[in-house]
Amino acid sequence: MNGIIGKKLGMTSIYNDAGENVACTVVEAGPCVVTQRFSEEKDGYSALQLAFDEAKAKNTTAPMMGHFKKAGTTPKRKVVEFRDFDAVEKNLGDEVRVEEVFEEGDIVNAVGISKGRGFQGVVKRHGFGGVNDATHGQHNRQRAPGSIGAASYPARVFKGMRMAGRMGGTRVKIKNLEVLKIFPEKNLILIKGAIPGHKGAYVIIEK
Repeated sequence: MNGIIGKKLGMTSIYNDAGENVACTVVEAGPCVVTQRFSEEKDGYSALQLAFDEAKAKNTTAPMMGHFKKAGTTPKRKVVEFRDFDAVEKNLGDEVRVEEVFEEGDIVNAVGISKGRGFQGVVKRHGFGGVNDATHGQHNRQRAPGSIGAASYPARVFKGMRMAGRMGGTRVKIKNLEVLKIFPEKNLILIKGAIPGHKGAYVIIEK
């Protein structure tokens, strides 16, 4: 699985060859540094560990400082492992650039942490319609969840019941997104549609 680590910069839109205005997400993809190689002989599987974005030494643990020093690079903020990375042959300390992994027109997956929405009710969290019949003694019940279980049997609420609670802030993968454009000199990649995360959030682009 080939991929790269990036940072979501925001959204924009461009015109395609058919003259259509297409919404897309701008991602600063790399350059990433190879910080570890895994092989079938030594580790039992093949993978490439990439690191992205500069970090302060005071905010990096001593073991990770040694790890980055071994790779001959400065401390990084984000480290991700890519299994069976076969796009390019790289060694420790080498850079992986966006144009080496992706081409315009590629179909990719985007992985990120979704925006945190805090504690939300069932209408926003699960799309409930609420209790709309306000003529039969209803008072401030328009966005209520309604009944959540049976009576004396089973006398409990089943696991997984859709109720109010914390929303967002989870790992999300959006599949089958198209690479619209690549700007190698600026390390930018334009991906059709929206991807998880706030502006400045780390994302993983894989194919």
